[in-house]
Amino acid sequence: MCDPRSQIPSIDALLASPTAERLLEDTGRSQLTEAFRHTVVKMRRAIETEDVEIIELVDNLEWYSEQAARVLARERVPGLRRVINATGVVLHTNLGRAPLADEALKAMRHAATYSNLEFNLQEGVRGSRYTHCVDLLCELTGAEDALVSNNAAGALVLAISTVGLGKSVAVSRGELVEIGGGFRIPDVLERSGASLVEVGSTNRTRPADYESAAALGEVTAILKVHRSNFRITGFTEEVSVSQLVSIGESHGIPVVHDLGSGLMLRGAKLGLPDEPMASDSLASGADAVVVSGDKLLGGPQAGIIVGRGEMIERMRRNPLCRALRVDKVTLAGLEATLRLYRDPESVTERIPTLRMLALEPEVLKETAEALASHLKVAKVPCEVVPTKGAVGGGTYPGVELDSWAVELTWPDGARVLSDALRAGDTPVVGRVINEKLRLDVRTLLPGELTSVVTRVAEAFIEGEKEGV
Repeated sequence: MCDPRSQIPSIDALLASPTAERLLEDTGRSQLTEAFRHTVVKMRRAIETEDVEIIELVDNLEWYSEQAARVLARERVPGLRRVINATGVVLHTNLGRAPLADEALKAMRHAATYSNLEFNLQEGVRGSRYTHCVDLLCELTGAEDALVSNNAAGALVLAISTVGLGKSVAVSRGELVEIGGGFRIPDVLERSGASLVEVGSTNRTRPADYESAAALGEVTAILKVHRSNFRITGFTEEVSVSQLVSIGESHGIPVVHDLGSGLMLRGAKLGLPDEPMASDSLASGADAVVVSGDKLLGGPQAGIIVGRGEMIERMRRNPLCRALRVDKVTLAGLEATLRLYRDPESVTERIPTLRMLALEPEVLKETAEALASHLKVAKVPCEVVPTKGAVGGGTYPGVELDSWAVELTWPDGARVLSDALRAGDTPVVGRVINEKLRLDVRTLLPGELTSVVTRVAEAFIEGEKEGV
């Protein structure tokens, strides 16, 4: 019997086939060559494992071209892709947190070419990237000065490195939080070159605890960390920013407030409980406040530090500032987002994160009913149900958002359907609850309803073909 390995076509023969010529119209010769090599390897493995169905195609040039086309198609799919968020979690960290406003996207596209990132157009000399968002941040927060870095964790490292390098920083034991990804405040302080001085207890910390630590003369800064991703209730006590500032002033040590969320307007405007804002901390006398750009601010990922002019200038001169510097596209998106806050009447409509949070349940129910109606036309069995969403992004822990969703039932289980919806050109991500898949409409962006209907209908049709 002839060894099937001897019947495997050569790469040159495959490249000369008529189907290969068609593939070469859309791809380079080197890429197609590599794709054919993958296909030949697949055939060799089939021979080794005695996969009869594939071995029967050993000399079929069409099969090799089809397999190569699949390899090329997979390679064309970008690693970072657009996803439709139907989870109801507005600031979904795994899905990229805040979706950006149209104004921010437009500004980022413009900045992606040549720009005046570090060029003074008036004088024709070198400028600084750190001037672009300063006026807006000072206007919105009441700060003397501001600095933008690549992310909030980096901004905190920069701030602590500036005030506590080789020195000690006091932090309440109740604020030694994990900020996500396994990174904890004690570790951040250590990497910033500062020694941690723990004060108080997990549930109760008093002004006297900070006073005692400061009186020893070893503490050179106080760090207050907002517990944005969890709550401590019951027998508790904590020290306010204004109290810490008073202690700091009496001992000549600065107060840094790691606030996190970046909220720029009162929670009540979004139907949420009030959360501290950077302007509150600065009004209470904090020397520097650190917030995120891509959480409740609704902008691109960035670390924002606002505070006293002398303190911010010291941070600019810190060598770490260059290592953590922000890029031109992020600055453009952040500036455009901040400009929207100048009009408090329209900002909740123009920034997607704020718009989603402010949506009333009645409006969400109408949207869910519209989605269900379209799905039923496509012969997809579904039901409109009330559900609970979340703010997400390590903010507003325990706060549930009343919402509405379309619930889908799949004969082979909700997780199989969930997998199918994620497999399309535009993946749809929902939540599996009680063996049913829910698509929460709160987090759908304008224009995405049609895409959801199309993807769900495709998944059901594909399932029927496979006999699911």
